[in-house]
Amino acid sequence: MRIGITCFPGIGGSGIVATELGKGLAARGHDVHFIATDMPFRLEDLSANLHFHQVHLFPYPALQHPQYDLALASRLAEVIAQERLEILHVHYAIPHAISAYLARQICHHPFVTVTTLHGTDTRLVGLDPSYRPITRFGLVQSDGVTAVSQYLAEATREDFELDRTIDVLTNFVDIHRFQRRTIPPCFRENFAHQNERLIVHISNLRPVKRITDVIRAFDRIRRRLPARLVVVGEGPERVTAERLAFELEIADRVTFTGTMVAVENILSVADLFLMASEVESFGLAALEALACETPVVGYRIGGVPEVVEEGVCGMLAPVYDVEALGHAAAALLEDDDRLSAFRAAARHRAVERFSEDAGIRAYEAYYNRMLTEVASTALVV
Repeated sequence: MRIGITCFPGIGGSGIVATELGKGLAARGHDVHFIATDMPFRLEDLSANLHFHQVHLFPYPALQHPQYDLALASRLAEVIAQERLEILHVHYAIPHAISAYLARQICHHPFVTVTTLHGTDTRLVGLDPSYRPITRFGLVQSDGVTAVSQYLAEATREDFELDRTIDVLTNFVDIHRFQRRTIPPCFRENFAHQNERLIVHISNLRPVKRITDVIRAFDRIRRRLPARLVVVGEGPERVTAERLAFELEIADRVTFTGTMVAVENILSVADLFLMASEVESFGLAALEALACETPVVGYRIGGVPEVVEEGVCGMLAPVYDVEALGHAAAALLEDDDRLSAFRAAARHRAVERFSEDAGIRAYEAYYNRMLTEVASTALVV
């Protein structure tokens, strides 16, 4: 198949999943073309089957903001026509589904559009009155719509009053890259002493990730046992979180690393992954932690319970209940036997339910089904 993929190129779950999907499809012999403003975060190398087409934004004084959606639509139409793409797979409904619709009006070459929802696009931005009508329009006009969790599919159908099918194709993880590996002891010693538990949080530090809840929960943990916290990522809430750690007098126990490409290394030496998202349609970072035998403690919200099997490979607390979050994490870290069992279960769940091979095969099957359905509809018309 000849497949185009559009995603946001920065560090975030949607872009990472789109990139890993494209790489996997290319490895299986498909011709894959990424169309984005910059090279996606985890797209390290191109190949004979893996291509990148840049979207250029034109700053013009009369336009208050760069017209990303329009520039993207133009570039999509060009690439689709030049490369004779069969599938255009856009990640994030807003604005990518709209750009895909516009590209179809421009381009005379027939192609199938697939929109994958990742959460913020329909659970936050798309619900704003300024964007809700056009977001719904984009979903209706897409040939196929998928969601990364059952929760997200059901919530989107309800929020946008849709009677169309939204298929659930979950995120996946490279179980070979993300596995607990032997790391030199000196690496772990950069973050924690031998007798201390090492807790990790990874995100883009946006408000919905509630990094201050993570800091407050960690403060409760370290009162019960020796522990250190490593926060991986960059985002608008970093300064606030650093200030809170200072105010709680735990700044010496919290390390902010900024962006870390090889997060599998820190996950391989971690005892626990701690998250406190108030909106989370899946939780890719949590899945990567599970694959590295690192149990997860977080809020019982959105699609997280579909990823983290509570009481088996992680613990979940009521949303906004920092006290319960800290207690659940501390109780698990204090019980060596239970922690060991959770570690084994974490890896088993990632391998059995969310392997990359199964995820890519699911998308291949979906693409083939959509091509058949759209072709059948065209014949009927």
